[in-house]
Amino acid sequence: MAKNNNPLASKSYDFAVKIVLLYKEMISLNKEYVLSKQLLRAGTSIGANISEANGAISKADFSAKISIAYKESLETKYWISLLKDSNYLDSQKAEQLIEQADELSKIMFSILKTTRINN
Repeated sequence: MAKNNNPLASKSYDFAVKIVLLYKEMISLNKEYVLSKQLLRAGTSIGANISEANGAISKADFSAKISIAYKESLETKYWISLLKDSNYLDSQKAEQLIEQADELSKIMFSILKTTRINN
């Protein structure tokens, strides 16, 4: 993805790449297919919904897509924690990913507060 002037889009894309690489590692090294697939779906959905939000046709549409992306970031943190606590993912890597997901969540929550106040 070309770097653009949208930090949230760039950060969510970079996060999605890390999730894809982790998924590939988990299926090849750990032979774990179920939980890692859930992580893949949720973790890459964040950026996909942000991309859709950037092409929104109304403020309500924009807010709805950001809201979905926010919820996906919460779900992603759940799967990361579950993989860590079930010993599929080491704590250090899990904490780094959770920190990144938290950063995305905070940005999106701030956007949601602003867009909903201004509507």
